[in-house]
Amino acid sequence: MRRLILLASALLVVSFSFAQNPIFYLLVGTYTKGKSEGIYVYRFNPNKGEVTPVSKIATSNPSYLAISKDEKYVYAVNENAGDATPGEVSAFSIDKKKGELHFINKQPSGGDNPAYISVDSTGKNVVVANYSGGNLSLLKTGADGALQPAAQTIGHEGYGVNVTRQEMPHVHSVVFAPDEKFLYAADLGNDRLYKYNFDAAAATPLTDGDPQYYTLPDGSGPRHLVFTPNKKYAYLINELSGQITGYSYNNGALTEILTMPAAKTGDKNDMGSADIHVTPNGNFLYASNRGKANDIAIFRIQSDGKLIEVGHQPVGLHPRNFMVDPTGRFLLVANRDSNNIQIFVINKNYGLLEDTHTTIPVDMPVCLKMLGVK
Repeated sequence: MRRLILLASALLVVSFSFAQNPIFYLLVGTYTKGKSEGIYVYRFNPNKGEVTPVSKIATSNPSYLAISKDEKYVYAVNENAGDATPGEVSAFSIDKKKGELHFINKQPSGGDNPAYISVDSTGKNVVVANYSGGNLSLLKTGADGALQPAAQTIGHEGYGVNVTRQEMPHVHSVVFAPDEKFLYAADLGNDRLYKYNFDAAAATPLTDGDPQYYTLPDGSGPRHLVFTPNKKYAYLINELSGQITGYSYNNGALTEILTMPAAKTGDKNDMGSADIHVTPNGNFLYASNRGKANDIAIFRIQSDGKLIEVGHQPVGLHPRNFMVDPTGRFLLVANRDSNNIQIFVINKNYGLLEDTHTTIPVDMPVCLKMLGVK
């Protein structure tokens, strides 16, 4: 496979050779503690494999992004803490012709260190997980995509056995069920996966589910949840234990079907597992591990939802976030401490990752999202 890398001060081009596919914008959220300024936009062409810088917009610590279903708006957490720079949420409109983001407005997130954000399919409800705040907030949006003050802020209670990491609730993600009748919030601090009923049209859309939460083993540290494309299964990555918990899913009910390790190297009390994603065809599941592992765990998904381990792919330092592109052919990894994004080709038969030995230099990248080019 042919690879061409051209890196200059204003241009990065990475070339592969594949059949015709749509073209996308790659949005990169970063930490702005160093040289990074905010959100970076690249043009990603899977037909030729070209990755070209397009634009950037300054905003403080946009560590997680969400794109509205109509691809008109981007919402970003501002992962800050304290009275001087409190946790916030920012709204941006998207100029798809130019690949530019334009700031709309900003609202308090309702807690310190917001770490995850989701927007429902109507585009009217944005939900934020406030890690240090131990709570989640729901903000309504206006017709122009602007964020309104929080309509709901829900706090969690409890703590876990890990005295260093679980001294209080730490809500780490908020994920809608495929039918959007429910919202699930993973709380690393108290080893619970909370379930909320969701009514998009209601003034206060979130109410306690039944059960109110699912309990994980002590010291698990639940972090991110993902559903399969066929909507039958869900998988939870646990940051501290390095375990994947698998569930069958039916009308809001999660039934545990498996627990197996994603991370095999590191501190047994803090393995550093981070992100989890499924390929668009539902055949493979991937999970990122930081700490001493610094790899991507690869699994094949069976028809009954069980997982078969395929292998582990070494990556850069601290792979906090990664994504599978919409074509299902590429896996991109944001290596925070290597200050780059790696591009891998997914083997369609086995799920293994082929390292293209190509990186996109970005200072402290921690979130990757894609949307279509007009």
